Amino acid sequence: MSGKKLDYLGVSAFCESMAMMVQAGIHTDEAIGLLQSDHSHTGGVLEQGLAAMKTKVEEGAGLAAAMKESGIFPEYALQMVEAGESSGRLEDILFRLAAYYADQKTISEKLRSSVTYPAAMLTLIIAVLAVMLVMVLPAFTDVYNNLTGSLAASSYGYVRWAYGFCWFALILMLLLAAALVIGLLLWNSDKRKTVEAFLRKNRLCSEILESMGKFRFTSALATFLASGEMQDEAVLKSLPMTDCAPVEEKLQKCILRMQDGHSIAQAAYDEDLFEPVYGRMLLAGERSGNMEHVLNRLTKLLEENCKNLVERLVGIVDPLLSGVLMFTVGLSLLSVMLPLIGMMNAIG
Repeated sequence: MSGKKLDYLGVSAFCESMAMMVQAGIHTDEAIGLLQSDHSHTGGVLEQGLAAMKTKVEEGAGLAAAMKESGIFPEYALQMVEAGESSGRLEDILFRLAAYYADQKTISEKLRSSVTYPAAMLTLIIAVLAVMLVMVLPAFTDVYNNLTGSLAASSYGYVRWAYGFCWFALILMLLLAAALVIGLLLWNSDKRKTVEAFLRKNRLCSEILESMGKFRFTSALATFLASGEMQDEAVLKSLPMTDCAPVEEKLQKCILRMQDGHSIAQAAYDEDLFEPVYGRMLLAGERSGNMEHVLNRLTKLLEENCKNLVERLVGIVDPLLSGVLMFTVGLSLLSVMLPLIGMMNAIG
């Protein structure tokens, strides 16, 4: 059993390939064998997983059991494939999983870019400030130290101020960089909830986290319902997929309402799980018998909303960091150039 997991793109590609083979009438063992031959020279996680799956299906196990045996697939994918096999809708579920993990890949890349660019800007600012303190300011200081008279003496105040400002900015940027690194390490550990609680103090970050949680929930719910699950079971199984505390709290309230006889659409509308326009859309879909179609549409809308919110965050952070860089360098250079300008005027 492999110790590594497939990334989102790998899971999406596998599910789509399997779906097309199932659609073409190819048996599971043959399909896995074909995929294994395509990846026989890669030596990667998927190739190792396919080898374990091939052995398992030859023993008579189903696709879900073989995927579980490989140890390279996420739990959600395993649950959905198992539901697809039991309901006879494996092909449809595999296509849905392929789309779901492709969407997850897109959103994760957006989030990664929203962190990568600020990290690069912080690195650039730190490097520029270090050059200012190590090379530029000492060069000007040496020039002024070689000069005599009251004119040179009066100019030292500017240089000392430039040193102080650069040191202050450098320490501040180093603290921000350290906070970013620590945050990323905690995010990838079991302390992720702590980071999320801190991020939720910012309104835009809170909106991003909640929108992502709702996207994951609606996508999972649509897939579970498509596999033939009853509404209450589908909601319960979709709940862990949200991975967002505020959304989970609202869903728990929705579940209580469903226990009193309400549908998920009515409960979600009453508890403000979605924006009013989305809630009414879900109600209309349920009453018209198009619940599955509306959930798919809602999933796409929530995905677009996630992307837009991330782009808004990047649009705020990028100019802010660029402004800090230009302000810091410009003010520092101005502070060391002013004495030189004064000397030139005095000489002229």
